[in-house]
Amino acid sequence: MKVLLLNPNISGEITRLMLDVGQRAAAPGTELIPCTATRGVPYIATRAEAQIGGAIALEMLAERHHEVDAAIIAAFGDPGLFAARELFDIPVIGLAEAAMLTACMAGRRFAIVTFAQALGPWYEECVRAHGLWERCAGIRMLDQSFAHISDVATEKEDLLVALANRAVIEDEADVLIFAGAPLSGLAERVADQVPVPVIDQVVAAVKQAEALAALRLRKATAGTYRRPNAKPTTGLAAALAARLEHRDI
Repeated sequence: MKVLLLNPNISGEITRLMLDVGQRAAAPGTELIPCTATRGVPYIATRAEAQIGGAIALEMLAERHHEVDAAIIAAFGDPGLFAARELFDIPVIGLAEAAMLTACMAGRRFAIVTFAQALGPWYEECVRAHGLWERCAGIRMLDQSFAHISDVATEKEDLLVALANRAVIEDEADVLIFAGAPLSGLAERVADQVPVPVIDQVVAAVKQAEALAALRLRKATAGTYRRPNAKPTTGLAAALAARLEHRDI
């Protein structure tokens, strides 16, 4: 089984971090294929950046979807996820949705802990878009700057753990999610410091990608995720234009 690990921002270090975490969790025979955006921003933290990242994710999927059995949009907030499920026949997994749905199977309410204040509004909208706001105990964010995005999980580990424990005690969270691609792998390191289950977003996404690929579900031909009718395009990336126009290239 081949699973595309698609990072819609330009940080190769973060892609490598997620690849390492995901490959350790993958079943024997599952190959994760990393893919990093060649343009965009180092990490996605705002609605505008999410729109840009979502469009880039669609371009990347258009180029690679024939090569894999499933794909993961590896940015918490799931930029481009719903559009990708319209356009492509393979299962497409969102990092946030996978983590949240897994958390819902481990407890009544989950809390999200992340590394930047700017992420809060976007993450709340993501939770609401997935219809899971009633299951969310809250979103807690660090209010301090950090030296480098690829090292934020190590640099701020103690503070992130403290936020997680506040979410458990003050927000009555039953499950905890460390959110944001740079925090991948943190759950494994600090699980024994938090008194509730801690979900790793990449591990959850890999296991759900494996499960959906194994189920061999058919592509919808009706409903909201059916492939849109062909439409002419101008100026789009070649592979994405072909997908929208129902052409093979």
